[in-house]
Amino acid sequence: MEWTENIIIADADYVDSVAFNLTVNFERMIGRRIPPADMARWVECIALDGGMRPFDETQAPPTTQVVLVHGMGKKRMENFVPGNYSDELHGKAFTGNLGEFMFTCVNPEGFTTTDALLQDTLQLALQAEDVKRIMVVPSEQGTDSVRRIFRQTTDGDTPKRVTVFTMQPTAGGHFSQEMLGYSLMAALGVKGSELKPDL
Repeated sequence: MEWTENIIIADADYVDSVAFNLTVNFERMIGRRIPPADMARWVECIALDGGMRPFDETQAPPTTQVVLVHGMGKKRMENFVPGNYSDELHGKAFTGNLGEFMFTCVNPEGFTTTDALLQDTLQLALQAEDVKRIMVVPSEQGTDSVRRIFRQTTDGDTPKRVTVFTMQPTAGGHFSQEMLGYSLMAALGVKGSELKPDL
């Protein structure tokens, strides 16, 4: 895997399940069909929430590695387009206003758990000199372990900018926090105005 200045590490199974739950709830709330989440839109929203900004077009676009960790036997993210790990995502890339995003899809291959693989990847990213910004989306049960990793390895002194995305606020640590739901809402095409009752 290539280390880049910016890296997104996500538990793809967890993100997919949250997207499904949001879709069901939004369809009931606003009374219309919700299409699958736009993968590129979601990744760019995570990058924006993680502090990335449009690049200067006089320079080469920055590259962000997107690592999607998924379970054994999982072939795709059912609630995203594109969503197939091997055919549509792994080794593929796209370029937008924030630069180039390259996808790497990995699974534990029976040797460990998805949570442990995400945590190992995160620890390697923290040690990589080239990585300056980390955006991580752990599973709900993996959040405490991720927080412990930052407490044990950074001590608040790391020059890396780290953002953790969760559905619920979590206890503080040496990182910023953002709500995962906002980026998924944008990727699902749900506008905030649709959720407000008419006055």
